[in-house]
Amino acid sequence: MALIHPTDYISLCSVPDHILFLTGKLAEKSLHKILEGMQPTPFTYDVLNIGVNVAGLMTADLIRRRVPHTGRATRVVVPGRCRGDFAALTEQYGVTVERGPEEVKDLPEFFGKKKKQADLSGYDVKIFAEIVDAPQLDVSGILKRAERYRYDGANVIDLGCLPNTPFRHLGDAVRALKQSDYAVSVDSMETEELLRGGRAGADYLLSLKQETLWIADEVASTPVLIPNPPGDMGSLFRAIDTLQKKNHPFIADAILDPIHFGFTDSILRYHALRQRYPEIEIMMGVGNLTELTDADTSGINTLLMGIISELGIGSILTTEVSLHGRRAVREADAARRMMYAARQDTSLPKDYSPALLTVHDRKPFPDTAAEIRDTAAAIKDPSFRVQVSEAGIHVYNRDGFHTADDPYTLFPELKLDQEGSHAFYIGVELARAQIAFQLGKRYTQDQELNWGVAYAAKEEDQSAYHALGATLQARKKQ
Repeated sequence: MALIHPTDYISLCSVPDHILFLTGKLAEKSLHKILEGMQPTPFTYDVLNIGVNVAGLMTADLIRRRVPHTGRATRVVVPGRCRGDFAALTEQYGVTVERGPEEVKDLPEFFGKKKKQADLSGYDVKIFAEIVDAPQLDVSGILKRAERYRYDGANVIDLGCLPNTPFRHLGDAVRALKQSDYAVSVDSMETEELLRGGRAGADYLLSLKQETLWIADEVASTPVLIPNPPGDMGSLFRAIDTLQKKNHPFIADAILDPIHFGFTDSILRYHALRQRYPEIEIMMGVGNLTELTDADTSGINTLLMGIISELGIGSILTTEVSLHGRRAVREADAARRMMYAARQDTSLPKDYSPALLTVHDRKPFPDTAAEIRDTAAAIKDPSFRVQVSEAGIHVYNRDGFHTADDPYTLFPELKLDQEGSHAFYIGVELARAQIAFQLGKRYTQDQELNWGVAYAAKEEDQSAYHALGATLQARKKQ
């Protein structure tokens, strides 16, 4: 009798996943089409239409009532918008019940990512978040700002000192921040302020030049070195060499210049700095680009963080002065995590996170106009559905199908003149749909648009059910 090698035995005994996909009447055809297009897959599957029209309205309670058993399934995948207690379902059926993507068209990407979940927990760049108006805030105001910056991802709170502006409470501010467990830096061109900050316990001092290196001997703070005059890399090299001979820790900053005022040359300076000193810690201050360029800062931060990742720069100094840059810390945090993960994987910074796609989405229109029209043909009730495709905004119910790129064109067709609360609801949804159509963003009825890190969306508990909205409550009262 021939012996079976252990690995052959494991192969013979292993059984691929058999997934049961639960869906509704309107999505069943599309789900079959998507799954067929994904073949071959490492799993087999069945599709079960549980009798609800809209798959997104499925709930855990409804599944419990309509699905008595899961057959030979090893996993059950339900629509991403399904609400309820999945742990209880998993226990009831004895197999894992999990949410899939919100849109059925995203199933291929969903299963591609399931093989290798993006880990965005790591990073190797410190964020110094500068409170530029610190002298004009009292200590409590500084602590409040610091709390927000830390929540958004800052590692170090930088106290910016203003020219010709007394900062008499500088020492108190540093001590208060240290007592609240913050790492602190002091940013000043005045030696007296740097000394006061260092003696109060600041962890870092920005910015020392070759002429002011003596400050590093007076206090325990780590100095951040800059060239003087600006752009003179020889002076920065001499300052670095001086502190290296003393085995004194430091961070070097070649200074990033604004566009049309030396930006490209300053990038080359950072490259030269890294080439000359492969092991030193380097900082890049990004505010000269984010603050002084009228463009969305999410893209600027992402590109700069890519350069920072390639050059092995370990710290950035960022600010939130301009209103258009008021999410700079949060954006930098998202960008450093994405770049770190991509670099660890030797991969492009793509398909890791949508957090920095604040204005556009990679796949904004999951359904074509023809597919939406096919769905509309099966609708038998008066409730309006709103969807968006490349062709425009689509509104439909059993009484009609309407398409336009302007909500004002659509509204007269909907006959809502006598239904104030419903008209208000549809107006809100059409406004969201128009923005999504114009910008190329994913629109989902009854959900706010996703702006990535640009807006802190409310976190939802998907195990809980939606409460009635204000407009639906008003209709019920009527």
